[in-house]
Amino acid sequence: MNSRSLARALLASVALAVSIVLAGCDTDQVSLATNAKANQPVSPKLIAAMGEKDMDLNSPILIRLFKQEAELEIWKQTRSGQFALLKTYPICRWSGDLGPKVREGDRQAPEGFYSINPSQMNPQSAYYLSFNTGFPNAFDRALGRTGSQLMVHGDCSSRGCYAMTDEQIAEIYSLGRESFFGGQKAFQFQAYPFRMTPVNMAKHRNNPNMAFWKMIKEGYDHFEVTRQEPKVDFCEKKYVFDAAKAPDAKRDPVFDASAKCPAYVIPEDIASAVREKQAKDEAEYAKLVARGTPVARMNTGIDGGMNKVFAAKIPEGSTGLSEGAEGNTLQMLAMSKAPGTIPGTVNPPKPNLEAVAPAPQEEPVVAVSAPATNTRVASVQPAEKSGGFFSNIGRKMGFSTADTTATTPPQATASVTPAPAAPSTASKLKAAVTHLVHRDTPKDKPAVAAKPAEPAKPAETKVAATRPALKPSVNDGDSGQMTGAAPVVSSNSFDSRFGALK
Repeated sequence: MNSRSLARALLASVALAVSIVLAGCDTDQVSLATNAKANQPVSPKLIAAMGEKDMDLNSPILIRLFKQEAELEIWKQTRSGQFALLKTYPICRWSGDLGPKVREGDRQAPEGFYSINPSQMNPQSAYYLSFNTGFPNAFDRALGRTGSQLMVHGDCSSRGCYAMTDEQIAEIYSLGRESFFGGQKAFQFQAYPFRMTPVNMAKHRNNPNMAFWKMIKEGYDHFEVTRQEPKVDFCEKKYVFDAAKAPDAKRDPVFDASAKCPAYVIPEDIASAVREKQAKDEAEYAKLVARGTPVARMNTGIDGGMNKVFAAKIPEGSTGLSEGAEGNTLQMLAMSKAPGTIPGTVNPPKPNLEAVAPAPQEEPVVAVSAPATNTRVASVQPAEKSGGFFSNIGRKMGFSTADTTATTPPQATASVTPAPAAPSTASKLKAAVTHLVHRDTPKDKPAVAAKPAEPAKPAETKVAATRPALKPSVNDGDSGQMTGAAPVVSSNSFDSRFGALK
């Protein structure tokens, strides 16, 4: 049985390598056929779930993704021909705001409909494994939108991408690979700001992106009523879904994203089902607005979001623009295991300091040591909760410093001398508090110089110094534990991790 499985994998790998070459990808991506990470088998538990849902391992897949909920869904075609939900993955990190990507460098993760073929699968990613979303599509290009190498990848680090854990992307990658082995030429990737429900549409009714969201909701509705991958076309700088040849037409319509729409029709069975759904949605939407459903606050500078299962496990973690959780819920989630490994370098969503006006700071005290060659600057900043009760009183009364900067020779200790307190005859309390504050840093005890900051590394480029270990599959159990996955080939069959820059 093992020999047959190995032979099947090798034959399928050769076939996939040929398809990649024909697709015009670079030679590095041909290693998709022999890369150990990319050939990890689908977990037995997930295969069992496919059997329960009348799915074949090699049947087509479809992916839907929602920013606000921070969830990625894998849908798989059943033997009846319709798609059914196989598994939902919490997203570890996404960046930007709710809304489409507009230009290179805006940190926005794309929204819309994209097609993923074998050439977009990246087994050599610096972020374990990845696939390219295909942004910009024809619609994006027609609007002059720019950007490149927007990925779904591992490592829980994002700058315009959708980041999963390594274990999650390994499983998602394997499902895409198996669909290609089964003959699917490309799978559809649908990215939304949120689930396109009447409640969410009402909450975001004043958002400037609403016109775009209503347009892609059309495709969302087509999938909801048919459970079939909607056919996507573009014309007049808009999306068109499930367009078909008109009854009196002699040939199929030809679409151009920037040109006038050709004559086309939408099959009546689909059109009527979509109209019925939209009528219900609009009626519910009107009721919610009439009841005064609060409008969601616009982005105040927070960069992206994170699913609450990950935010609960990171010190000072935050879901950002994704749906949050109450304190007790986060505490309960913190006791469970995450669906994959969370790197120690992950940054939870925080306000974008460039977008938020900085708060006024106290003027720092500067102590300069004797001149020396090759000097370094060390910045010393107190922790938010350091100093104790009396120090906090001193800070509120203005007797402690916010920052301390020292210029020191290399490998030397910077000595920071507190500024002497001004003579006071007006208040004994003021003098007493000042004395207590300065007890924390006596003159005869030099402060330790902070370690010089290392140069900031780019957020979206990471080259591994060593060969990464294979990541086990994600466990579906309540505990969130991971199960192992044996690679088809040795983990030493690849040389290094390469990935596209974000």
